Amino acid sequence: MAINKVVNRASKTHGAMRNVIRYVLRDEKIKEGYVTVTGPYSSNAITHNDIYRDWLAEKKLWKKDSGRMYAHNIISFHKDEAVTPEDVFNIGQAFADKFFSNYQCLIGVHQDKDHLHCHIISNSVSFIDGHKLHQTKKDLERQKIFTNTICLERGLSIAEKGHHFDGSAVNYGEPISWDKNKFKLLSTSPDKSYLVSCAKALNNSLRSSVSKEAFIAQMKNHHWDVKWENKRKHIVFIDDKGHKVRDSNISKTFSIEIDKDSLQKIFERNHQISMDKSEIISSEENAVNKIKKKRRIRLC
Repeated sequence: MAINKVVNRASKTHGAMRNVIRYVLRDEKIKEGYVTVTGPYSSNAITHNDIYRDWLAEKKLWKKDSGRMYAHNIISFHKDEAVTPEDVFNIGQAFADKFFSNYQCLIGVHQDKDHLHCHIISNSVSFIDGHKLHQTKKDLERQKIFTNTICLERGLSIAEKGHHFDGSAVNYGEPISWDKNKFKLLSTSPDKSYLVSCAKALNNSLRSSVSKEAFIAQMKNHHWDVKWENKRKHIVFIDDKGHKVRDSNISKTFSIEIDKDSLQKIFERNHQISMDKSEIISSEENAVNKIKKKRRIRLC
């Protein structure tokens, strides 16, 4: 199973670009030498200094030596996937050829962990026309589809919605962020994350809320205000420290549907459950009263 990730770290300085190139080329990570560069390159050997120098020269040639310096993609495979370093390397090259053919790229397969993964670092300035690299959400979706397609063609598994990286099902309310830093925060330091705090408040509040008003009151008890306006598509949750969380962010990060329509369905379901419980309790009370009445009659 392969996952394509985009690393959105600070990438607007020369130092950041030099460091990420150096990181990808570490000897202890590239153990079998599965590494290459694409686009104009003036040296026979692949070194971080030579790559950095050539990329910087390309930026200055087009007078675009500012802003974002590079893009960083990672194609990562599960530790149990039957894939070789050469397979990963070839997939990384195909990916770079598809999406960054006009940009200088560094492609390197890391073998230092229990799962193989390929880093693709791309210069942000095109050596063809000088255009700056800009990736939209649609571009990222196309990259995901391409990664899945090439994996299927090679007989490899792909990620499925509602499942973890290893293919196991995601439990209700469980963190599922594919952002490595966010997932680490959510899974190892949940009490320090207001996003997790909001999700916990939602889980607790939705257990018994039978209406929008009851839900808002429950969230208030958990120190979260709810901004739910008919004229706005999204619901916004605000804690007592001013942190704001949009419903769509909760839905993307956790295996829980949070939007106006989904919440209304939950309220209706809770209301029906409450009504059913009331009928059961009433029926049981009537049965008990009948038994008591019969006993009183016998005693008389």
